[in-house]
Amino acid sequence: MDIFEMMGSDSSDSLKEVNTEGLKTIAEMIDAMTKSADYIKSLEERLKEAKQKHIQLTDQDLPDLLRETGNITGIDLEDGSKLVIRDIISAHIKVENRDQAYQWLRDNGYDDIIKNTVSTDFGRGEEDLAEGMMQILKDNGLEAERKSSIHPSTLRAFVKEQLKSGVGEEEFPSELFGAYLGQRAEIKGGSK
Repeated sequence: MDIFEMMGSDSSDSLKEVNTEGLKTIAEMIDAMTKSADYIKSLEERLKEAKQKHIQLTDQDLPDLLRETGNITGIDLEDGSKLVIRDIISAHIKVENRDQAYQWLRDNGYDDIIKNTVSTDFGRGEEDLAEGMMQILKDNGLEAERKSSIHPSTLRAFVKEQLKSGVGEEEFPSELFGAYLGQRAEIKGGSK
């Protein structure tokens, strides 16, 4: 037996051992990866539940209790912090309500908060076409995508203005805009 045959037989045996051990290690890592992903998913679900419970406490339970206990709007705490109740307003137009909500805005003279985006895709070397996009779209029949949107903070400010101005429900369809006016308990200051 020559040296090359010996090396070949030694390397094939060690290769079998490495491959077997390597495959076992790979299987163990795949199992660990799967368990890790499941654990992360579990933590994310628990975090979501904890956030919902926190919102229930801050936005519903505590403000309601303080209102029932004599319309308390703040409490000084021992550590120097203060529990305060502040008004909150949120708004969100659901996809299924978007056309109707935008039409209401147009019909009532508030369409200036709607932003329109027109876009198209250009290939490499078509920078000149992109510069004159609007004219070229007409002249060359290029397809464009038009998207209308309202920035969330603009919508929230608009809804706040409508709700604070005392506009009646029959005049302002708050449900259409997902408008919510409530209160939130917060702890400010102090040593944490």
